[in-house]
Amino acid sequence: MTNEVHKFRKSIKLTQEELAKKVGVTRQTIISIEQGKYIASLPLALKIAAVFNVSVEDIFILGEDD
Repeated sequence: MTNEVHKFRKSIKLTQEELAKKVGVTRQTIISIEQGKYIASLPLALKIAAVFNVSVEDIFILGEDD
């Protein structure tokens, strides 16, 4: 699974810390998601999508191996 969290976050000039606070996780969790080391739970993915006002599918993309 790949994600566009970094791209969307940068597009609205939001820091990792600010995004983390908005969705109720640590900055380290946001870093791990952006680096592809951690796959967000469905509730967290929905919260992140809500921050950017887009669908989960716009941010999180399933690959053939997923």
